[in-house]
Formats: sequence, C-alpha cells, structure tokens
Amino acid sequence: MNRSLQQLLPRAFSGALGKTLFAAAATSASRGLATGVPFQTDATGHILPHGGELKNLFVKDAAKQQELIASCKHQQECSDRNACDVELLTVGGFSPLTGFMNVDVYDHVVKNMRLPGSGLIFGLPVVLDTNDDTVKEGDRVLLKYHGQNLGVLEVESKWVPNKAREVKECYRTSSLEHPGVQMVAQERGKYYIGGKLWGFELPKRVFPCATPAEVRALLPAKQDVVVFQCRNPVHRAHYELFTRALHAPNVRAGAVCLVHPTCGPTQDDDIPGIVRYHTYEVLKAELNNPNIKWAYLPYSMHMAGPREAIQHMLIRKNYGCTHFIVGRDMAGSKSCLSGEDFYGIYDAQNFAKEHAAELGMQTVPSADVVYTQEQGYVTADVAKKEGLHVKKLSGTKFRQMLRSGEDIPEWFAFKSVVNVLREHTQQSK
Repeated sequence: MNRSLQQLLPRAFSGALGKTLFAAAATSASRGLATGVPFQTDATGHILPHGGELKNLFVKDAAKQQELIASCKHQQECSDRNACDVELLTVGGFSPLTGFMNVDVYDHVVKNMRLPGSGLIFGLPVVLDTNDDTVKEGDRVLLKYHGQNLGVLEVESKWVPNKAREVKECYRTSSLEHPGVQMVAQERGKYYIGGKLWGFELPKRVFPCATPAEVRALLPAKQDVVVFQCRNPVHRAHYELFTRALHAPNVRAGAVCLVHPTCGPTQDDDIPGIVRYHTYEVLKAELNNPNIKWAYLPYSMHMAGPREAIQHMLIRKNYGCTHFIVGRDMAGSKSCLSGEDFYGIYDAQNFAKEHAAELGMQTVPSADVVYTQEQGYVTADVAKKEGLHVKKLSGTKFRQMLRSGEDIPEWFAFKSVVNVLREHTQQSK
C-alpha cells in the first residue's frame, strides 16, 4: 500500500476490527486514488462512510419484529432528542455505531473523542437515558414514540454517568448557563443504557428526512460535495457563503453543495423546525439551482462548539459529503445569564481543520461576506480595502421588522423566506 493512502486512514487502528476496517478502506481508497478522486470511495464512487461501511439497522420482516417485541420486558417513550438518535442510528447516520454506546465506549469517547479499539474519531457520545430502576442488563426495551414502535434495544450495559465529567469534556464547561449542559443535567434521566439496536420504523415527521443512502443517490459520483450545515432560515449572506464555497481553492470544478439543515431540537429560542423546513422548501423552489441539493437532518443540536463540529462532519461524511463549511462560532452558544460566548469565534473552525485529514474530509472556512452599496456582496477584507460602504441589519431589528410588517430589504433576506416567517409570526401572536 502506498504511503499517501496510509496517511488518509485513521492512525489508531488496532485489533481485529481495526484490521477489517483498514482493509475495507484500503480497497476503496485505492479505487478512488487510482481514478484521481482525492477521497476514499465506495463502490458507487461516493466518499467512504465513517469506519468503512454504512450501517443499516432496519428489521423489515414483520415476524421478526413481533418476535423482538415479544422478548421485551420493558418499553420506553422516547423524547424528541432520543427519537432523533434512534433514527440516525437506524439509517447509518452514526456509522459505524450499531446501537447506543455502552459504558466503555461512552467513557472512551467522552475522554478521548475516539471509539475504543478502532480509534476512530467520534465527537460526542450517543446515549439513551432512562429513569427506570427496573431495567437490567440483558433485558430488551421496546422504544416507543408517539404511538410508533421505533425499535428494540438490547441492554448490554446500564450505569449512572458522571455527568459533570461528561459536560466538562464535551462542552468544555460544567456551567448550567450552557444549554447543552442544562440538557444533560436536567433533561436526561438518572441512568444511561447502551447496546444493540434493531430499528423498525422512522419517526413520522411533517417534513421528510432522507436517509444517508437516499442522499448519496442524489449526489454525483466522484465529485466533491460541499455541505452547508445550518439551524436557521437561509438568508442572502448564507446563500453567498455556500455558493462561493463551491469555488474555494480546495474544491474541484463540478462540485455540488448540499444544504443540510438540522431540523431536530435546537435551542429554546430558535425558530421551530417545521417553520424552518417551509422556508427551505420555498427557497429551494425559488433558486431552482441544479448545483444546490437539499435534504434535512433529524439531529438534535448540543451547541457543543468544537466537538460538535467533529460530530457534524462524521455524520455528513456518512451522507456522502467530502467538504464541510465550518461557520464562525459553529454550534456555539452564549451564557443564558451574561450573554458571553462559551467558545472563541474560530475555535470550531480550527478544531475541524485540525482533524479533517483524519476524517478523510476537507474543511471550507465560511467567508466573511458583507453587503455594500457599491458592489453588493463582497468579502469583508475587500470592503475594508476599497473603502466600500457596508450595510447592516441586526437579527433583533430583523425580527422587529417581521412583527411590525415593515419592508425587509431583499439584499438581506429572500422575499419567499420572509413571507413564510411573517406568516409564522402572525400565527404565533
């Protein structure tokens, strides 16, 4: 195997699992490199999933489903966040995981940001919480969600997590002023349970969330796929950002952009997922750009800054993306008391760039674009150098204008998006 190929693969592979994944990656990477594609490819010509294989935990056979359900001693109603995790596990979004993390995997990921054994990088733990004292290791639990049977979990480990350590390592703070810390401390139950998952059906949503396999089928083979992650409506500056990313120095000609917003739970003051979905759909129709693909991710945000950037990258790799646009202060959050930022504005960008090669991906830093009277949108450094007049509109002022019915300049927001947001604002009064 050539040296350049070895450098593409994770450095900490060991044991039988590591050798298997290494061999699979080597075969696929050789295929990609031989055809001039600068990333490891699968048989379809798309980037190799994290760990070498896209997991599919679905059990489609009705008799097998009933057999598994009959073997369950317990059932648990999933929260919205739990349901997102079950879905991503089932469809392979969290590949190479085949279930919720056991205690040894959880501990290793919290401390080292890696899976034990293989050494594969993994940003945040994927856990299922419960307050049920009667659940024991060896039991099976039927996972319910609004009347649906999402799947069955075989409990291989149950433990009381050290939540203080978890949040300190993963969020870089243990302050309850951080929304992610609040979620872990106040929303999650006393115990975590981990083990193998069998998936039956996906949560029924008012908006569709295409699976990794479905998204990959939409993407061109052997081409760069630049993904734009967001959790808010797309405005003009965002559009400028991700269309300019297609022409970044490390992006090849013929690339496409996947706009892949998270539509699961985010922060309490964020716009509801269904409203965001409607803004994306009207903008998709308005733009009608064949180089811009759209899909929606059933992921629940942690606002964990740098480590969440890694989580987003590995998930998007499983969805077929080769390049990741890392926004300034990506997945950042502010204190609910002081308003101070928990992370530096470039912490997530620098952290993602540091680990990108190990993931077999590339990062594209988000351009700092501003609107000027003279030239429209340009980068901030150009505006400063040429002494252009920059126009600004704060988020607070934008929301006030939405509520009052004032005209919102089209240089700031797309009219179709504004109409959806205005309808939502009027309905919520």
